[in-house]
Amino acid sequence: MKIKDIKIWSADLGNTKPYTIAFKTVDEVRNAFVEITLADGTTGIGSGNPSEYVVGENLTQTLEALQEKNLEFLVGRDIREMKQLAFEVWQKFPKNPAARAAVDIALHDAFTKFLDIPLVKYLGQKIQSMPTSNTIGIKNVKETLKETDDYLKQGFKAIKVKLGKDLEEDIERMVKMREQFGYDYTIRIDANQGYDSAQTIAFYQRTKDLKIELIEQPLPARAVSEMKALPDEVREVIAADESLISPVHALDLVKPPRACGIFNIKLMKCGGVSQGLKIADIALHEGIDLFWGCNDESIVSITAALHAAFACSNTKYIDLDGSLDLGNDVVKGGFILKDGIMYCSDKPGLGVERIG
Repeated sequence: MKIKDIKIWSADLGNTKPYTIAFKTVDEVRNAFVEITLADGTTGIGSGNPSEYVVGENLTQTLEALQEKNLEFLVGRDIREMKQLAFEVWQKFPKNPAARAAVDIALHDAFTKFLDIPLVKYLGQKIQSMPTSNTIGIKNVKETLKETDDYLKQGFKAIKVKLGKDLEEDIERMVKMREQFGYDYTIRIDANQGYDSAQTIAFYQRTKDLKIELIEQPLPARAVSEMKALPDEVREVIAADESLISPVHALDLVKPPRACGIFNIKLMKCGGVSQGLKIADIALHEGIDLFWGCNDESIVSITAALHAAFACSNTKYIDLDGSLDLGNDVVKGGFILKDGIMYCSDKPGLGVERIG
């Protein structure tokens, strides 16, 4: 079944809850979209939202990479060559992971719709459901407690808190969360490269009794040698995020002594499902747990990440809340969320439908 047509567009999906992290404030959500149409009318959709600070790609560059002339090589090709097409996309856009992700996801959606099975079934489903964390940005103690209360009342069992600006306030936020809401939910934190080694160790030691599940990227992305020098017990609860862009970075992180016990895989960093699964394979063979994350993204790419995550036996954590605070989207359907638990639907492909 040949690819007949490819359409590209962008949309601002809005953000109902602007938030602050260690290096920026997020108040809008612009995504690029790719729709592939097959000869029989079957369509597959993908989306991309780059993080310029992390991968050096902004949305303008994503859209420039996705110009019609750059995608002509796919038109007329057989969707059953999925593996080869994904390989060529990876080669075509070496500096544009979000552009790669958008095309890669659209190919996977179209191909598995053509097969009439959910993407996760094609990939090999290992996991049926898992709680996702919902994220609180950098806020004062009072605001943190209010948002924690809101999320717990909505049924979420895991809360991820952005830290990294003030160690003392960060620790106070953790202490107050446990004092007010107890231990019947999970806390994980993301310092977004905001700490140095001494602060990372201090945070770990001073919050050890609070049962913080994991510490995401406390040190600067390029400080891999410093990560490897941290105490063993600290490294095991660290999730590498900005330090982990591609399979090449994954190989560097696992070289003894390994830098972390957890990999945070984001499709927007690595360039889609194909590359994400390569990182996951490296992790599996090295005994590294997986933590699938996201940017502020359409339901399209969030669903793709969930399908990839549930196809990996070493997936232990998901933080796929990137579409929950959008003002609107271009699709409906996709993942199922109930009381903070995420499930894949049984619909073909990603199970999403264009709106309008």
